[in-house]
Order: sequence, then structure tokens, then C-alpha cells
Amino acid sequence: MNFQRGRQKEEPEINLVPMIDVLLVIVIFLVITTTYSKFAELEINLPSTTAKEVDDSIDRPNIIDISVNALGNYTINATPIKFSSVESLRDELRLAAGNQSEPLIIINADAKATHQSVITIMEAARLAGYNKVTFTTETQKPE
Repeated sequence: MNFQRGRQKEEPEINLVPMIDVLLVIVIFLVITTTYSKFAELEINLPSTTAKEVDDSIDRPNIIDISVNALGNYTINATPIKFSSVESLRDELRLAAGNQSEPLIIINADAKATHQSVITIMEAARLAGYNKVTFTTETQKPE
């Protein structure tokens, strides 16, 4: 027996609008919270050591030799310098370079010199526009 003769059955429908709203909120949350990391690369010529002697009599005009000892004292081309900031060290490097366009900066750091001392030299060279930076090493002679 059908007691509801004139009434039609309602068809169930799925409403997609709330589901789309929830998915958009999730996508926005993921975009905001995701971190995109950029790796800054620093090109450094790592030194290699050999037992071969280097001939120091060769004239090397495009070299600036900067040294730092364990106490934090700096020299440029064997001349002691004093500076108060990275910018003043940059000016000293430019003065030592003279009219050289792209000198090679050679860093001689004592084994017990602070890491910050070497980074200060590298930062001053970068500010001066000198991109060629290298380090010296000491060869261990076998006994």
C-alpha cells in the first residue's frame, strides 16, 4: 500500500561547494606554510698541497697577500694594517690593489686564527669586487 500517492520521492544530491571550499583552504594553508629554500653557493678554490717547491722569484703582479695570525692581527703584502670595520678593510684591499682590475687574494690564516677573521677578509674582498680568493696550506713533510 502506498499512502503517499501524490508526493514524489526527493532525489538525494551531493553539494560540491562546501567540499571545494575545504579543499581550497587546505591548498592555501599548504602554500603558506611550505618553505622554499634557496641555496646560495660560494665559489671557493680549495687548495691542494704537493711537495713541489714554488718558485717565489716569479713576478706576480696581480696578487694581494693578506695574513691573519692567532691574535687577529692582519697584514697586507707584509705591511701591518689596522681597521675598524669590513668597509675599512675593503678600502685597504683596494689601496693595495692599486690599478689592478682583478687581483688574486691569497689568505694566509694561522691554524688558531678565528673563523670570523677569515670570513672578514672574504667579505671585504667581496665588497671590493674581487672574486678570486684562495687559501694557502702547509705541506706536512714525511719523517
